[in-house]
Amino acid sequence: MDCKTALEQADGNLEEAQGILKEKGVASAAKKASRDTNEGLVESYIHGGGRVGAIVELNCETDFVARTDAMKTLAHSLAMQVAAMSPAYVDKADIPEGEDLDPREVCLLQQSFIREPDQTVQDLVSAAVGLLGENIRVRRFSRFALGE
Repeated sequence: MDCKTALEQADGNLEEAQGILKEKGVASAAKKASRDTNEGLVESYIHGGGRVGAIVELNCETDFVARTDAMKTLAHSLAMQVAAMSPAYVDKADIPEGEDLDPREVCLLQQSFIREPDQTVQDLVSAAVGLLGENIRVRRFSRFALGE
């Protein structure tokens, strides 16, 4: 129904309708941001050859959502992002005071998503919040590489 409503608002313009849906997802994510996230899942990713791996803890509100394919896919994508881009922090609020670092390079949520560089990882998480209807939070991650 959201898609139909967005298309009607955009007078059939697909690009404009996508923008409306994206805005709605971001607004939905902002409303849900204060909710507790006590459930979730842990996802791992091992890159081909077994030389690089990552593990991500992704939290949500209910166990039901944690078991959905959309949540599992999001967690897997985030683990791939961590393995590929080697972020140091989850969000820019985690950067220690006085450090002069570019959040787009060192913060997972501010990085460009590896599969769709025109959107950030935060955009990806916000879209999942809009789709699943629950607050979703990346709690922590770790990256492992041979020799590091």
